Amino acid sequence: MRTAQWAPIMAATILLLGESALAAPEKDPLKPRVPADQMAEAKKLSTPLYQDARRAPAKIVEEGKALYEGKGTCFNCHGKSGKGDGVAGAMLNPGPRDLTNCQFQNARSDGELFWIIKNGSPGSGMISLVPGALTEEEAWKVIAYVRSFCAKGGK
Repeated sequence: MRTAQWAPIMAATILLLGESALAAPEKDPLKPRVPADQMAEAKKLSTPLYQDARRAPAKIVEEGKALYEGKGTCFNCHGKSGKGDGVAGAMLNPGPRDLTNCQFQNARSDGELFWIIKNGSPGSGMISLVPGALTEEEAWKVIAYVRSFCAKGGK
C-alpha cells in the first residue's frame, strides 16, 4: 500500500478509538533522529533549489506548503500548523515532532530533515516518503515550508 493511502485508514482508526488514541508527547524533541553512523552524510545533503531553507524563495515555500498539506500528507500527523497535533498523529507514540519548535529547528540541518523525510525516523511513526509520496525535489520544498514555521512565530 502506498504511503498516501495510509492517511484515511489512520484517521478512521483515530475516530473509532476516540480519546484513548491520544499521542504520547516526545520525551526529547532535540534528540537527533538520524542514526549516528549516518549523521555526517546527512548533514552534507543539500539542494540546488536554495542555499538555506530558512531563506528559500517565497514560491518554493508556497509549493512546499501545498505539498505538506496535500500529496506529502504531512499535515495528517504534524497538523496544518506544524505543532504535531494532526489527527493521524494522535495514535503515535512518541507523538509527531512539533515543527514549530525553533530550538529543534535550529539544532537540525536541512540535510538531516531531508534524511528523515527520505528514510523515516527510527523509533517514531515517521515513515519514508521519498520515493513514494514525494520526489526528492518535492521533499526539499516541504523542508523550506517547514522552516517557515519558526519565521511565523514558532516557539
